[in-house]
Formats: sequence, C-alpha cells, structure tokens
Amino acid sequence: MEVKVRVRAGARREVFEMITPISFTIAVREEAAKNAANRRVIERIAAYFKVPIKTVRIIRGHRSPSKTLSVG
Repeated sequence: MEVKVRVRAGARREVFEMITPISFTIAVREEAAKNAANRRVIERIAAYFKVPIKTVRIIRGHRSPSKTLSVG
C-alpha cells in the first residue's frame, strides 16, 4: 500500500495527523540532517499500521517534505 506523508522536521513537539486513510501530516523533533527525520517518520508510520519497521520504505521524496511511502 502506498501512503502519502507531509513532514515537518525540527518541530518542538511531535504531531501525527491523519488527513485521509492513506494521507498523513507528521511533525517530528529530529532534524532533516543525516536522514534522522526520515527514520523517525518510518518508525511512526510502522507503529500506526502495526507492521515491522523493515516493511516501510520511502519510494519518493527522500529529500522533500512530501513523501510517498510503501507499507507492507
């Protein structure tokens, strides 16, 4: 399943908001440097869908706030 995510890195508090069942807005405390924010986004999506972290990967948007992730 493909999921669209809008990410805000370096936020004061973490926010996980569902827009539609496959579209989310996520604010993470980690900075975008050294892939830290991407790793945290993958952790949050894996926890939401209750799947292992290894089954979630970024398809598009590695360096963009708008990302497409593959889940499962």
